[in-house]
Amino acid sequence: MRLITENKISLLTSVSVISALLFLLIGLLAGLASSLQYIFPDFLKSSLPFSHLRPIHTSLVISWIVMAACGGIYFYLREIKGNELKFQRFGWLQVIMFITANIIACCAYAFGYFGGREYLEFHPSIAIPLLVSWLAFGIFFVKNTAEVRKNPPVYIYMWITGIVFFILTLTESQLWLFRHFSGNPVRDVTVQWKALGMMVGSWNMLVYGTAFYLLVRISGDENSARSGKSFFFYFLGFINLLFNWGHHTYVVPASPWIKNIAYIISMTELIILFRIIWEWKQSLRESAKHLHLMSYRFIMAADVWIFINLILAIGISVPWVNSFTHGTHITVAHAMGATIGINCMILFASLIYIQEKVNSSVISGKRKSLNAGFFVSNFSLFVFWMALLAAGMQNIINRNEMHFGLLKSLLLPYYKVLFFSGAMLFIGLLFLILPLISLYIQRKYQISNNLSFSQL
Repeated sequence: MRLITENKISLLTSVSVISALLFLLIGLLAGLASSLQYIFPDFLKSSLPFSHLRPIHTSLVISWIVMAACGGIYFYLREIKGNELKFQRFGWLQVIMFITANIIACCAYAFGYFGGREYLEFHPSIAIPLLVSWLAFGIFFVKNTAEVRKNPPVYIYMWITGIVFFILTLTESQLWLFRHFSGNPVRDVTVQWKALGMMVGSWNMLVYGTAFYLLVRISGDENSARSGKSFFFYFLGFINLLFNWGHHTYVVPASPWIKNIAYIISMTELIILFRIIWEWKQSLRESAKHLHLMSYRFIMAADVWIFINLILAIGISVPWVNSFTHGTHITVAHAMGATIGINCMILFASLIYIQEKVNSSVISGKRKSLNAGFFVSNFSLFVFWMALLAAGMQNIINRNEMHFGLLKSLLLPYYKVLFFSGAMLFIGLLFLILPLISLYIQRKYQISNNLSFSQL
């Protein structure tokens, strides 16, 4: 079956995007249910306790980021090449393996079967289809970028860096299976946080590469994607990917040089993206700004969240401050600001841009819902973020003075704010998720008469 994607959205892109949006929807429901358990500890305690809901929530939200980024890349490679994508069988293998692994992992979590480490609590065997998925995506990407290898733009480098290091870090995250690592607590914790930290940097490369691609396409300034300045900042981002995990191990008696380097460069990735977006905004032509107003608005929201999160990130990367904030709700606030405030806004901009590119008149019919989702989600996320900071501060001030039960009672008002703002955040994102699912289900594509699956 041959997909003709001239000004169309391919089935591969649609399946990837719809799967990503469903991951986000279910992940948000799990997060909302787990936040309710802070207020009512017996809620779903016998069927889906917090220990089951948390990994479902984190796994699916991470999978939303990865799958939405991949879905966008499938579409953008077609734009870059200007002709049909090759080796689509590898793209389908990536999508099928990734979805299958997530379904198995979440079912295992729901029934209480665990076997991994934090954030990757699934049984190690589930890492196999995930690894196959990323290897397939890597082959697909390399095969379809051969034509631009002579002078590739910076976002191609960012995407391939994210793919390669996702494969490496996923493999590294399973090293605890070997006695050499699990038998030494310092080595074990250090390697685990190294793998997880670099994995975050890997999917950030995919997302930030997508952001850069959008900026180039909307502004029409193709030269910026090949400028020395862009590659300089890409290099700094790559160094950040390699070392930004170090601030998670301040409490671990590992080599001091790792911590020193991590402290110096851990903030550069956000600074890079903030500067790129800021400079692009200054030179953006007014006509292009209006043409892509909806996607532009989401990118600007990401810009604001970068600035807000940057202030917090600088603070918690100071070793003395980190010794107080580590393990509190302040760390969660940092993660939420980066995950929803930055990554989600960029990815929603990407998904909306694709629809604007294919048929702007269709998405204009969803504008009211998308506008509502934009404002409600950003406002409620800010309230949620502030409540997390306040709860974290209360924890720091009172955790050495109060019994754990009394501390939990003190934090109960903050938990209520977290639940209600989280519920509003869910509603806001629902205004974005449902229209986009509808648009991608009703995608425009054509199928030729050559119905041969060997051509996939």
